[in-house]
Amino acid sequence: MFGLPKPGHPLVSFIRLEEMKMPDEVLPDYLALDFYKIAYKDTLGKAKYGQHHYDFGEGGLVFTAPGQLFEKPHANKVNGCLILLHPDFFLSYPLAKKIRQYGFFSYAADEALHVSEKEKAILFSVFDIIDEELKGRTDDFSQDVVISQIELLLNYSSRYYKRQFMTSRAANDHLIEKFEKVLDSYFSDDGPLKNGLPSVQDVADRLNVSASYLSDMLRSLTGLNTQQHIHHRLIETAKEILSTTGLSVSEIAYRMGFEYPQSFTRLFKSKTGRTPLEFRQSFN
Repeated sequence: MFGLPKPGHPLVSFIRLEEMKMPDEVLPDYLALDFYKIAYKDTLGKAKYGQHHYDFGEGGLVFTAPGQLFEKPHANKVNGCLILLHPDFFLSYPLAKKIRQYGFFSYAADEALHVSEKEKAILFSVFDIIDEELKGRTDDFSQDVVISQIELLLNYSSRYYKRQFMTSRAANDHLIEKFEKVLDSYFSDDGPLKNGLPSVQDVADRLNVSASYLSDMLRSLTGLNTQQHIHHRLIETAKEILSTTGLSVSEIAYRMGFEYPQSFTRLFKSKTGRTPLEFRQSFN
């Protein structure tokens, strides 16, 4: 379909994008692959990925996981490279489990990774090793070498994402401000009683970012992920109610959105070292 030769390996392919033909007329409007995809494109323009759009003209790295929906590539010529990796390629390797822990595989594509020229050179040195290994003679070490290079590529990407979080701190500070307002609205008055406890996904949806991006951003700037922030706000709100009202622990638990008071007591004690009643008694 893309005018490329058959892959040399049934589970992994390295493709130079400039060698691809882009048959716009035969592709569906949206695609979902069975592979992990790591792509560097020098120009991307606008495209849709899930419910989000990305728009960055200077290129960058895009990561997608198996089954994720993205808009078909347009026919305009781009330079760069593409790695497609079937999940079975990692079987019996620790990366089979670890790869799911890299949050950027679940990011919306407007959170793609921008790299400097120096960072690009480092990444392309890894790309070149993978390319040469797949083109070379396959032996008992080939899979080990390719997987070790994929891990190196992912570790560099994690480092560069951390740098991207820090250099875009002004925008992220604004997002934190919005995040705090969302929590305010969830825990104001009878919000949890009416709507239940907010989940990480609930909060991320309100902010129009992915859950993984939100947690990674918060952790990089505050040391706490989204769930920990939610629990912190919940406990602080519960302390306020315990210290200023005569509501029973069960009434507070239901008001905080818990279905079972025991769950509230267990969480409260795990975060404070005391049960709600012990806290109330010590406060009084």
